[in-house]
Amino acid sequence: MSNITAKSALISVFHKDGLEPIVKKMSELGIAIYSTGGTEKFINDLGIPVIPVENVTSYPSILGGRVKTLHPKVFGGILNRRDHEGDVAQLAEYDIPQIDIVIVDLYPFEKTVASGAPEQDIIEKIDISEIPPM
Repeated sequence: MSNITAKSALISVFHKDGLEPIVKKMSELGIAIYSTGGTEKFINDLGIPVIPVENVTSYPSILGGRVKTLHPKVFGGILNRRDHEGDVAQLAEYDIPQIDIVIVDLYPFEKTVASGAPEQDIIEKIDISEIPPM
C-alpha cells in the first residue's frame, strides 16, 4: 500500500454540522477545496479559500441547482487510477484536477416525506443516490 498525500477535496453537503473544523484543518494542510452552492458559501463565509466546481467544469450550475457536479471533469478527478500512466496522461490532456477526498451527504428525502411536506418540496429532496436499485 502506498502513502498518498491528499492535495484536494470535493465537499458538497446538505448538513453542515461539524464541517467547520474539517475544512479549517484541510486549509491548514494546504488541501485545495472544491465545492458548490450552499457548501461553497459556507466555506467562503469561514474565510477559507474554496474553488467553485464551475471553475473546474467551465459549466454553470443548471436546472435550479440540481446539476452541478455531474460532469466528466469531476468524476474523472475522483475515479482515475493514480498509478495508471494512461489515466494520468488523460487528466493532464483534459485539464482534470485530481480529487483525493470526497465529502458528501444526501438530501433528507425520507425525513421530508415523513414530515408531510408538499409534493414540490419532496421532489426537491430527491437525490440521484437515493433511487433504489431495480
